[in-house]
Amino acid sequence: MGDYLVDMGANPTVRNAIKKLGLPIPLPQKLSRTHGAWSERPLADKPVFVCHSAQSFLGAILADALPRAGARTWVTGSNALVELYQKGGEAWGRLPEVDISADVTPHGLVFDATGLKDPTDLKGVYDFFHAHIRRLAPCGRVLVLAEPPENAKTPAGAATVRALDGFVRSLAREIGKRGSTAHLLIVEEGAESRVGPVATFLLSASSAYISGQQVRVSNQSTSEPVSISRKSLEGKVALVTGAARGIGASIARVLAREGAHVICMDRPAEIANLSALADSILGTAFEGDITDENVPGELVKVLKDKFHGGIDIVVHNAGITRDKTLANMKEELWAQTLDVNLISLIKLNEGLLPHIRDNGRIICVSSVTGIAGNMGQTNYSASKAGIIGYVKALAPTVAARGINVNAVAPGFIETKMTEGIPRGTREVGRRLCNLVQGGLPEDVAETVTFLSTLSAAGLTGEVLRVCGGSYLGA
Repeated sequence: MGDYLVDMGANPTVRNAIKKLGLPIPLPQKLSRTHGAWSERPLADKPVFVCHSAQSFLGAILADALPRAGARTWVTGSNALVELYQKGGEAWGRLPEVDISADVTPHGLVFDATGLKDPTDLKGVYDFFHAHIRRLAPCGRVLVLAEPPENAKTPAGAATVRALDGFVRSLAREIGKRGSTAHLLIVEEGAESRVGPVATFLLSASSAYISGQQVRVSNQSTSEPVSISRKSLEGKVALVTGAARGIGASIARVLAREGAHVICMDRPAEIANLSALADSILGTAFEGDITDENVPGELVKVLKDKFHGGIDIVVHNAGITRDKTLANMKEELWAQTLDVNLISLIKLNEGLLPHIRDNGRIICVSSVTGIAGNMGQTNYSASKAGIIGYVKALAPTVAARGINVNAVAPGFIETKMTEGIPRGTREVGRRLCNLVQGGLPEDVAETVTFLSTLSAAGLTGEVLRVCGGSYLGA
């Protein structure tokens, strides 16, 4: 089902007419999304303005990562910083410019705030963004990088980083109607080398429906980062539960597109859809109910028989809703939801953990409802919040093997299920986010796929909200 306001906004004539008439109709910007397999240069020829604070320390990292991703950079900073960008750009045929006053429409605005120590330093943030935010292209990207607040040597330093979080979240609200996003990237000490691929992803079209987030890059996992590349999952074996339709099917397709052999799992009632999907992506169909206690053992047998006993990526997507207010909720509705969404997920994961290869990836699908709660969904919210707790606790226990564990929390995603929601409720769900529109299953799939790669080595124990900057639980 299409979004008529997005379709109207994509028509310049209609957009101009509504603007001239002064009608109070929000016309969301149609989002620029990834089409086809990933490129080694996802920012090819896109202008990116970069500013480094006086004592920032990510100059060499960004000077390599941005030209490597294909970006054209305009740099504000010292001569030494410009020289770093010249050195980094030479290898990729992307020499930097220094005249930001030139008539250029930037795709990205990047501010390295790792050197900020006091709230008075925030004036530099204001100066940079105030000068250029009007010029940001539709579906543009804003990225601010900072140190963890707990590393600050003074309370004023911690206040400065927290101020950046509020700044970025608010800016994401301001630029969302034009399809643009903003993020704060927190870089832990020792994790600097892991920043490049994460920054590239957040600046790329693959992150179209992620907005207003704080993302932490750490060196907790021993997994080593690599740059984003085409077919980055070549030779990997992945499992996707709840794969027969909707978000699960999209995840399976995108993983396969990037080279993975996907084991598509769903309950017996979905075998027709499941088999068709597996055939279309040259994957393997596995018929099994996640609540069946025999399923973990049966999956392990498949791994031993067909995949040398190991697996690289596990995506826990299977889930159900059984909505009722708590007073009207029968015990079986509570039990079913917790069993499918959380209890069986943990049991399956524990059965597979010994067979996940080193440098493997575990991604669990949570929900913004697990963060914010929702009327009539105490069971669903409990299960999805439980997933977040599980991910954060599990991540450090497997980090020594290079296994990264993360969650994605979708917001309002346009699926067959949301088509059945009453129109008024559906419209509210679409509009209550920075981007003023619903997301697509592909948005979740692109994020899951990035988290499945070695490029995401710096992300573990994280929850990425694929929600367009939802106002709920922000």
